Amino acid sequence: MAKTNPAVFMRQVRQEVDKVTWPTRKETGITTMMVFIMVALAAVFFLLVDKVIASGVQLVLGIGG
Repeated sequence: MAKTNPAVFMRQVRQEVDKVTWPTRKETGITTMMVFIMVALAAVFFLLVDKVIASGVQLVLGIGG
């Protein structure tokens, strides 16, 4: 592996960071809201699946309330 001195490394890092396309504040807000919505949908889905499976187990085994 080639050895690079720290100054060259930092210059290369700076060049790579300049190539990054950073999201705007609006894009970040929209993406954040989409994540919260998807998390809520997943939580509701798994709650419903859990209730169905629990009901099935109670029906089969005859235990629980």
